[in-house]
Order: sequence, then structure tokens, then C-alpha cells
Amino acid sequence: MIKKEQFILSGSKDKTISGDLTYDDKHTNQPCILFVHGFKGFKDWGAHNLVASFFATRGYRYFKFNLSHSGVTAQRPDDVTDLDAFAENTVSMELKDVDTALNYIAHTYPATPIYLIGHSRGGALVVLKGMADERIHKIITWSAIADFSSLWKKEQEEEWITSGRIFVENARTKEKMPLNSTLLEDFKAHREEFDILHAAAKVKIPWLILHGDDDVNVKFSVAQQLAQAQPRAQLQKIKGANHVYGANHPYTEKELPAQLLEVCEKSLSFLKSPDL
Repeated sequence: MIKKEQFILSGSKDKTISGDLTYDDKHTNQPCILFVHGFKGFKDWGAHNLVASFFATRGYRYFKFNLSHSGVTAQRPDDVTDLDAFAENTVSMELKDVDTALNYIAHTYPATPIYLIGHSRGGALVVLKGMADERIHKIITWSAIADFSSLWKKEQEEEWITSGRIFVENARTKEKMPLNSTLLEDFKAHREEFDILHAAAKVKIPWLILHGDDDVNVKFSVAQQLAQAQPRAQLQKIKGANHVYGANHPYTEKELPAQLLEVCEKSLSFLKSPDL
């Protein structure tokens, strides 16, 4: 039987991390998967709950969580509404949140293999964590970025520092979402540490790179850059897939979109394959 448990952790700057665990209680000795959502995403976006059930029925404990400054609240778990928190977010805080979630899993299920899956910007966080954290056995990136600064325009930076804030558009709602200059300052202060391609070259554990060849948000060539940085990684193309593999929000269907199902099946095959 599929079960879901909620958990709350202490996140960055006194914000909470809300998360959930999906699992099938008929399975024993279940490896753990931690999913990291992307920029403007959250744990209950689109088909994420169907993805959790997919892996749970196949013998995995599937954890997903909202980064502390995702802008999603307990009162509105289905949208980004706390724009003040969203504006304050930084890469450093996101990495700290991922580490907090990893600590929770490692403490609750000691000696259990932990796998990371990250989408888009979450994929970049997974690469940075997978480079050095010995608790992680394999990583999978879905539509991952290869440069945090690709999320804004270079010509915006001077205005950003001067005014203290820029705005990005939510493609779904057309809402203007603020980003404080602390995000840029944090990135510049840790430019070498946050160099995704440099980190990719140092990843020693098995890594699967999945990317749609019709992704207009993050081009397929970005996946090729990641694969070139780490030749041991496996790159697989999802033909005709966009950035979210045919999902949308809200997603009301009872079955996964065909391309997202393909992503899940390829990910499952990779997780079940012996380490090389």
C-alpha cells in the first residue's frame, strides 16, 4: 500500500522546509531517493506526486521537499505566493537546505543507499552535492542548468546591484517575481564554489543526465556541456520533450505524461543497474 508521511525541518534563515516521503509498505530495505525541485518550482508542482508514486511502487522511499525560500507556504502549497521569501533566496541557502534534507534521511534511515534527482536548477544543486558528499551513491539530473547565472541576463546585473532587486516572469501566471541582489552577491562571492561544470568534472559516482531535445528553457546543448565535463556520466536524450517532459501545473491527469514516464523509466533502470 502506498503511504505518504509529512516532515518539517528547520531551513535557512529561520524558514521551514516542508517535505514528504512516499513509499510502499510492502517493500523492505528500500533505498532512498531525494528529489530537488528547480527555480520557481516546488514539491507538489505538476506531476511530482505521480513521480513519487512511480518510484514508491518499485521499492524506493521517495523524498521531496520545498526549499526554504521557494516562496511556497503551508497555507498555499500549490503555488509560489511568499514573494518576500522567494526574493531572499540564494544558492548558498539552497545548498544548506539540501544538506539539511540529506542529514534527515541519513539519520532516519542509516546505512541505506541515498540517490539524488534534481530538476533544472535543482539539478545543478545535485551536481554540487554529488561531487563531494560520500552519503550519495548515484545522481540523476533532469533538464539541469550548467551555470547559475544563466537564470538572469548579464545586462541586468548593474541595475540589480544599484536598485537591489530585479524581476523575473512566472511563465504560467505572468506574475513578476522579485529577486534581491543578495542572490547575485552570493553567486559572485562563491563563483568558483558554484562553478557547475568544474564540479561536474569532479563527480566520481554514477551520474545519469536526462534532457529533452525540445527544451526551450535549457537547451539540449547544456546537457552536452555537462556530459563533456564528465565523460563517465551517461547522457540520454528524451526526444521531443520540453523542459518539464510534458507535465504542467496544475496537472489533473491520473497517469504520467508519456515523456515524463520515459524519464522515470530510464531513471529507474539507471538506479537498478550495477555500479560501474
